[in-house]
Amino acid sequence: MTLTATPLLRTDLVRVTDVLCAAGPDSPSVVEHHTHHSLAFVRAGSFACRCGREDFDMVRGSVLVGSPGREFTCSHIHRPHGDRCLSVQIAPTAVDMLGGAEWGIGTLAPTAEMPVLARLIEARARQRHRLGLEEAALLAVARFGQLGRRARSARRAPNPRERRLAVSAALWLEAQAGEETSLGEAAAQAGLSPFHFLRVFSRTLGVTPHQYLLRVRLDRAARLLGETELPVTEVAFEAGYADLSNFVRAFGRAAGMSPRAFRRSADRKNFQVSPARAI
Repeated sequence: MTLTATPLLRTDLVRVTDVLCAAGPDSPSVVEHHTHHSLAFVRAGSFACRCGREDFDMVRGSVLVGSPGREFTCSHIHRPHGDRCLSVQIAPTAVDMLGGAEWGIGTLAPTAEMPVLARLIEARARQRHRLGLEEAALLAVARFGQLGRRARSARRAPNPRERRLAVSAALWLEAQAGEETSLGEAAAQAGLSPFHFLRVFSRTLGVTPHQYLLRVRLDRAARLLGETELPVTEVAFEAGYADLSNFVRAFGRAAGMSPRAFRRSADRKNFQVSPARAI
């Protein structure tokens, strides 16, 4: 079995599931259909996805956007080790609050905000905090509504070689997120000139290499804040930030709260309500 779905929590508004896929390049691709409006946050690994007539490459921080009945096909043509996603299904009553949201865009490129909000959703779901989960999920959906309207832009589809290079480069940048690197170094490992590398990466993944690196660092910082007791200064250093004030500003813009406030919000000791029933 290549797919393991672990329900984390269900409320009247949202359903959260941890999805682990162990498929590889030789695994058969199966046409699937979304059953709900949903946002699936890529937490680790990568995969290729065909939504309608468009092909997308999903890496850490990307979001697979679903709407009822929409067809999609996933494969692992670029990476043999599968992926892990946090799936958030949205009830129709919550979707109606965002009448203009672009649920048909298929995917959302990595942003600064969405991975951090996904960490908050994950923390509250695991803590069985119904009210906190619904709040975090609706914040993510509202932010998606704003970002999705800007995501529809014309793009020349990259060729298979460019897609492989971009995904490999993203995984390399993810591994280097705690260190300083340069565009030249990233381009060299891809075997391209810096200018060509910048164009290929941006065209394939929807963000520049620098933007992607910053997204990965913010995601790592959110995980450390939610899962460890490390001081904020050490969290910043471990995530790849050399300057604490720069980290605090960047995290505040992405999360809408300071690192310390995010830690309090994700900390189970601050929730004083009865555990909700899991699925």
